[in-house]
Amino acid sequence: MMLAVTAASSQVASHAPTGLKQSPAQAQGLVTLQAHGKPVARVNNTVLTDVDLVREEYAIFPYARQHNGLPKELAPQIRDGAMKMIVFEELVFQEAQRRHLVIPAARMQKAEADFRKQFGSPAEFNAFLKSDFQGSQDLLRQKIRRSLLIEALLNAEVESKCTPTLAEVRAYYERNIARFQHPESYTFQTISVLPPANATAAQLGEGRARIEAAYQKAREAKTSEQFGMLAEKVSDDDYRVMMGQHKPVPIGQLAPPVLNALRVMKPGAVSGIIQLDQAYTIVHYQQHTPAGKAPFAEVRAQLRKELCESKKNQLRSALDKKLRLSAHVQEM
Repeated sequence: MMLAVTAASSQVASHAPTGLKQSPAQAQGLVTLQAHGKPVARVNNTVLTDVDLVREEYAIFPYARQHNGLPKELAPQIRDGAMKMIVFEELVFQEAQRRHLVIPAARMQKAEADFRKQFGSPAEFNAFLKSDFQGSQDLLRQKIRRSLLIEALLNAEVESKCTPTLAEVRAYYERNIARFQHPESYTFQTISVLPPANATAAQLGEGRARIEAAYQKAREAKTSEQFGMLAEKVSDDDYRVMMGQHKPVPIGQLAPPVLNALRVMKPGAVSGIIQLDQAYTIVHYQQHTPAGKAPFAEVRAQLRKELCESKKNQLRSALDKKLRLSAHVQEM
């Protein structure tokens, strides 16, 4: 109505609880996750099963537990990603064994203790141990040790090599300076009344009455929180679920009546009723940001994180490619 909308995990989950005993999905549009111990891939002499695959699908898409399945349109992509991950983890594990990496006893003890903390009671832990590891503590320890070996090798080959230097971060900033320039913008909240399509005269009158009632209450709002609580209750636009809050909006995306109102307002002020065709809105003005450029000091930490993540993905991909060169991998 008023403006245009502004516009791979590295963790190892090898010994996480699987939750494979859930009942089949009933809702339409879902692919049920089920595991029966069926082989899905062979990595050298090791067979990976659908138990490994489903566990990783849950790790990639945790909402599958809540909904008891994967959305059909996402299921092939998630399964492909899960397959790649379990094969990659097995390759890394086998490489860690080839290098004779060792997990200190203290590290194993801590990992076992941390794992037990996931469960609410000893009974819950024992039920998991029985369902996933035939009640065997030794099998669980093997799985935990496997994860720690994978983690150790990834730390050596990926994590320890991905942090960029300050000079590299600054060089990226200078090469991509346009990315850090921003147009003039406003930050604000809204309460809007949107009549239905082809509204009758009575419906239009009802909309006008609603916005006038909302305006009287909006004028009494002293804070953004108070205005936002009112927006949650009475607004029709999608921003009501965010207490009417809009991110900084470039002036080119604002409807002229809204921009004109903001131009003469002061921070904290509430506009009058603004009519946009048959709709109405009220604006709570928060901040004006002139056109400019974000300084390096302001974006340095986020850039370092982004560059590290990019480098991490490159290193993982290179490691995967290198390990596959000397391995026999067969998907079934």
